[in-house]
Amino acid sequence: MNEKQVAWGDLSLFLAVAREGGLSAAARTARCSPATLGRRMLALERALGRELFVRHDRGYELTAEGRRLLADLEAVEAGIGRATRAPRRGERPLVKISAGTWTTLRLLDALDDIVGTPPDVRLRFISAEAVLDIAHRETAIGLRNRRPTSEGLAGRKLADVEFAPFAAPGAPRLWIKVAADTPSALWLDAHVGEEVSCEVSAPRNSLDLALAGKGMALLPTFLGDAQKGLRRVGDTIPELAHEQWLVTHRDDRHLPEVRRAIDRLCRVLAPTRGGS
Repeated sequence: MNEKQVAWGDLSLFLAVAREGGLSAAARTARCSPATLGRRMLALERALGRELFVRHDRGYELTAEGRRLLADLEAVEAGIGRATRAPRRGERPLVKISAGTWTTLRLLDALDDIVGTPPDVRLRFISAEAVLDIAHRETAIGLRNRRPTSEGLAGRKLADVEFAPFAAPGAPRLWIKVAADTPSALWLDAHVGEEVSCEVSAPRNSLDLALAGKGMALLPTFLGDAQKGLRRVGDTIPELAHEQWLVTHRDDRHLPEVRRAIDRLCRVLAPTRGGS
């Protein structure tokens, strides 16, 4: 298809002619004269280099090429309809929230408090240690460990974060190391020798192993203190302390569904010592 010669307007007229089976009926749908439609269909065939219709007294009958084009265009038309349709009555708007492993776990525990009663927002949690691009709408809300500095972003400080070692009663005093590019994992790598219980690649697995009594995990205190099967087995680590910020796009924060999610997240996270 020559994109410079074929416009969607001509393809829309083709759909009308193909569905109505003739120029006169299609002209009423397309609101143009049959003569204009006939010229446009001939120009479309020449632009595509295909014969789309068999023209006879009974109307315009599609050729095999025309039937293939009709099927392709109907698929495109359906996709455009799905992409641009208004939300159905009662459909909850989607809000994407990105956070690190530990904050995501806390948010999942408080899911009912965030979606509302009755639920009026649909949440998508994106658990990622990397920082997603809010300016390009990779996420609507990000929980981060520093104040936003990029133009167009707004932030609200929630709490301070501290990390400490946690273990189950009777567990060996051996670290569970995490092979990841996070501040806590890098601290373990720099300060813990070879006397470790094991290593994992996902931070969440260090919590699972600590709960199973396999060693000590380095956890944010808001998470470790909430685990009935764990207790602190050491002091907090000053160099891992940081702030927690809720970050949004300056424009998107005024959307009703985003505003509701922000207010609820602040109630869930601000009163406690949070983590990211």
